[in-house]
Amino acid sequence: MADTATEMPVVNETVNGTAENVTAKIPATPEGMFVAYSSLVIMALIPIFLGSLRSVRYHKEQKESGEKPETMSSKDAAMFPIIASCTLFGIYLIFQIFSKEYINMLLAVYFFFLGVLALAHIASPILHPLIPPLFPNQEYHMIFTQGAGDKKEELVNWKFDRKDLLVIALSGVIGLWYLMKKHWIANNLFGLAFAVNGVEFLSLNSITTGCILLGGLFVYDVFWVFGTNVMVTVAKSFEAPIKLVFPQDLLENGLGASNFAMLGLGDIVIPGIFIALLLRFDNSRRKGSRTYFYASFLAYFLGLLATILVMHVFKHAQPALLYLVPACISAPILVALVRGEIKPLFNYEDHPEPKTDEKKDPATEKSAKKNK
Repeated sequence: MADTATEMPVVNETVNGTAENVTAKIPATPEGMFVAYSSLVIMALIPIFLGSLRSVRYHKEQKESGEKPETMSSKDAAMFPIIASCTLFGIYLIFQIFSKEYINMLLAVYFFFLGVLALAHIASPILHPLIPPLFPNQEYHMIFTQGAGDKKEELVNWKFDRKDLLVIALSGVIGLWYLMKKHWIANNLFGLAFAVNGVEFLSLNSITTGCILLGGLFVYDVFWVFGTNVMVTVAKSFEAPIKLVFPQDLLENGLGASNFAMLGLGDIVIPGIFIALLLRFDNSRRKGSRTYFYASFLAYFLGLLATILVMHVFKHAQPALLYLVPACISAPILVALVRGEIKPLFNYEDHPEPKTDEKKDPATEKSAKKNK
């Protein structure tokens, strides 16, 4: 999922058809807009909720196995908006130079493979119990390494069975549907899978790192949406399942509707990994309470509603993080202030570094040995 994380900030905004619809399409009905935006909000909340719960299990398994998952440091968080900006502008230049059709063809193939694996990972716990016991299952273990001796490095260590292969095949059918038709339902299935996996596996090790990341992307989002036309241009040109879409003319045209409202996956995953961290902080307190998680989850919901409201008032695409970041950061801080837990909140780390003993003076060690 590391590649997916790199792509997500590329369309890190809420782009409605509003600005585009005014000039190119028949404006959506109030009922159609209500259905579309209600669906987008629900689709945004589901991966954050499920991904957060799955992240708790993932980190618990990592601790039990003694492995430490890759986490984002404060330095990484500070550099992330700069890297994302370079990526975004690079894609913008590519679309200006090369044919959009050929670029999107390559992207479709790339995201086909990523989407199939992401969807299979999410669908496996659901589909495995539904497979009949008579199914001829068999377990496999694939190991792929490079180098030899001390330089030997493990690249792939994958345990799977025939049930997993069946789920991958079924996910591949969805992938072919997306590849051939670019249907919005197939797009959303892939997008939801990417979002859940992103919230589950991408890790912020501390609240401080999360605040640095969200603060930097707040500036990033505002600049590229309000300061230039780069973000909106890329969003409209980039045909890949890195955004959730829902038709505003569904009531009139059914599944063949084409007047879409959309939400970038970055606006789900970036706040989502912060909210997931707060859930793990709640669990570390061992008080049976999820106050910080629910407070930030509610704040995200209200921030998303504010984004949609402002977008319709001003008839302009809005950088969703402009509203989501202050909401998601202020909610846990206010809760911590009320409960007197600011210090525990900011001192929390998922995987703290082991404390090393202070170095002893060589003369003292030598003297101690003689005394023995």
